[in-house]
Amino acid sequence: MASSKVAVVTGGNKGIGFEIVKGLCKKFDGVVYLTARDISRGVGAVSKLQELGLKPKFHQLDITDQKSLNNFKKYLQENYGGLDVLVNNAAIAYKVDATEPFAEQAKNTIAVNYFSLLATCHTLFPLLRPHARVVNLSSSYGHLSRIPGQKLRDKLSSSSLTEEQLSGLMNAFVKSVEEGNHQAEGWPNSCYQVSKVGVSALTFIQQRAFNSDPRQDIVVNAVHPGYVQTDMSSNKGDLTPEQGADAAIYLALLPANIEAPRGAYIWWDRRIVDWVNKPDDLSL
Repeated sequence: MASSKVAVVTGGNKGIGFEIVKGLCKKFDGVVYLTARDISRGVGAVSKLQELGLKPKFHQLDITDQKSLNNFKKYLQENYGGLDVLVNNAAIAYKVDATEPFAEQAKNTIAVNYFSLLATCHTLFPLLRPHARVVNLSSSYGHLSRIPGQKLRDKLSSSSLTEEQLSGLMNAFVKSVEEGNHQAEGWPNSCYQVSKVGVSALTFIQQRAFNSDPRQDIVVNAVHPGYVQTDMSSNKGDLTPEQGADAAIYLALLPANIEAPRGAYIWWDRRIVDWVNKPDDLSL
């Protein structure tokens, strides 16, 4: 069993995550784990895929709970000895008409979408084997042009930006929201946008680290899945969840030693998009 390749999808019980699991079950040469915070929903999702003749496995994983992350890491280590594909899909988004105070929304959104994804990476990256592939689900809202302030854009796009500095910026956004001056400091009035810009920027930092990692050819990319019909979009959108999963599946299965995409920002149709300069042909 330890020789089997392993793929993991976080937040895989519905929407795009579910479709990514489905696609990997069809195309990945190894074991595919659908993970979810809620055991009953996760098991139910696996049952739906089994009815289609697919064979995913389930493991409970709450990315906001370090104990859950540690338990999953131990399970993978003991049963497989490593990890070959990690798709960081789990995320939250408040509805436009949400009644929670904006400061609460900002704190929770950054905590889940950025810091919990970061914790997942810190926990599971040591398991990555040579030629492993990591996919971070970003968004069109994760493009740098979503940040109004030029000074912030300069910091976020710096090739010397560190993970610690990026985390500091994410915390600074939450603090500025609490103090009521986030827009004056150059942030948008959207905690989801900031969280996904953080995910995109983190991806570039991670690839720079992988480039000097002794493990050969580990690649991480950020992907905008498109405007997809899911619970998160209130079932609006131009794409089906299956279409929204396509680019993530493509990135998860990139062949060995590919030159590009590598540490890139990818559009739903698999195009590499300039993250710093707003492209003319994309409705960002």
